[in-house]
Amino acid sequence: MEKRGPEQQTGKTTEKTTEKTTGDSTGQGKMTIADVAEALNISKTTVSRAISGKGRIGAETRRKVMEYIEKHNYKPSVIAKGLAQSKSYNIGWVMPSDYSVVDLPFFQKCLMGLLEMAAPVDYDVLVCTVSPDDMSQLERIVENHKVDGIVLGRTLVNDAPAEYLKEKNVPFVVVGSMEDDNVIQIDHDHRSACRELTSILLAKGMTKLALMGGNKNHVVTLNRYRGYLDAMEDMEIPVDNGLVFFDIDNSVLCEHAVEEVMKQNVECILCMDDGICQNVLNILDKKNIVVPDDVRVASFYNSSLLNNYQPAITSLQFDPRELGMVACKLLVDYIEGNEVKKKTHLGYELRLKESTK
Repeated sequence: MEKRGPEQQTGKTTEKTTEKTTGDSTGQGKMTIADVAEALNISKTTVSRAISGKGRIGAETRRKVMEYIEKHNYKPSVIAKGLAQSKSYNIGWVMPSDYSVVDLPFFQKCLMGLLEMAAPVDYDVLVCTVSPDDMSQLERIVENHKVDGIVLGRTLVNDAPAEYLKEKNVPFVVVGSMEDDNVIQIDHDHRSACRELTSILLAKGMTKLALMGGNKNHVVTLNRYRGYLDAMEDMEIPVDNGLVFFDIDNSVLCEHAVEEVMKQNVECILCMDDGICQNVLNILDKKNIVVPDDVRVASFYNSSLLNNYQPAITSLQFDPRELGMVACKLLVDYIEGNEVKKKTHLGYELRLKESTK
């Protein structure tokens, strides 16, 4: 049992005794709201109100509390701050449950960016998945008030998670683009990037291009397609819809598309993402079709999947980690009531390599 000195026995607590008991100044322990309340002979509720700036409390009392905690280097725990401010200090990272092995590195890098930005401002990140017909994980963390805001990792043409969050008035940011100008969006400028790459290929004389894309319900697929169309229109070259393929989400469909375009003697195969490009390159290799001698190949998205191919692949380089970092900052600013920009476009790097020479 702790021994009490004469001053403690009379019910009086000196500042020196409080420091020794809490250990905040001596490093022997961690000060709590209860310690501050006891030292100043006020209630824990009053201390909490002083710290949060909410609730009825006199200016003089608040001044004493703030001076005391500053002097003793008191830092409220996240739990204490959350209770005081009605916050969880969690943000949710929502990724699609139907992601492929090829997609996973993108979502992992976005998550790393989120974590990097969340930690310094005392936020933790909860991860959950959704599918078009199952949002139960997202609904559970929202209904149970587990998060203060959400980052959606993919945008869809018919975006049920975004509609749900709007209905529930939950602060959220999307990684991607949406038609709704009221939603906070962070994305790379895919349309401009794909327009630039396509324009360069056209300027090199490759006017007969095949385009192979993914899921048309993914907004990023449509934005890349629009960039391709912009470039064709700029050069006044008509689009041959027979050379445009969507939903090439497996090797069988991809092989069929490659066979079709090679029969038509295309000069270049444009792939909308790295996974499709990898499939195309493997199929061409299997059929002894040489890049770039027999056909050129380029990708609207580069990743480590394409790093080891020879010749090196012309592609667009984006930074998913930066997406996550900016998304986190926008969301935290939004949660804190700061004004945030509705649409943010990040840059890209165009890498012209041997595959299109």
